[in-house]
Amino acid sequence: MGLFGNKGKKIVLAGGVFDIIHPGHIHTLNAAKALGDVLVVAIATDKTAKKMKKRQPLHSQELRHELVSSLSMVDVAVIGNEDDIFETVKLVKPDVIALGYDQVHQEKFISDGCKRINLDVKIVRLQSPAPKLSSSDIQKEYGKDIHDL
Repeated sequence: MGLFGNKGKKIVLAGGVFDIIHPGHIHTLNAAKALGDVLVVAIATDKTAKKMKKRQPLHSQELRHELVSSLSMVDVAVIGNEDDIFETVKLVKPDVIALGYDQVHQEKFISDGCKRINLDVKIVRLQSPAPKLSSSDIQKEYGKDIHDL
């Protein structure tokens, strides 16, 4: 029994930076939720986000946590572990880990890490969303007009 005491419920874990929530995120999170009963989303810490995006996130990890928590398909949002993503995996004990189509993580790295902590997890690579959209595109296109980025 994992963190949520959901006996018999299938837990799906997804993760990301979620700096600007856009239709691509919604599509991906809905697809992740469809893989189980409980969707847990790990939000990258500011330090991790900066490493991944090569820039400071526009919103702090707390604000990004709040944004993701407010999405209807998300059951639980947690701020990820700074140094080891498998700490979060250990805490959540998911049945499925959903990777976004554009996430750099290799399935093998994730499955090896899960084996290391004795978790039998199914890893699913989600398909690219129909409107192929990324936060960086949005920032490039609209940033100057709307947010003066």
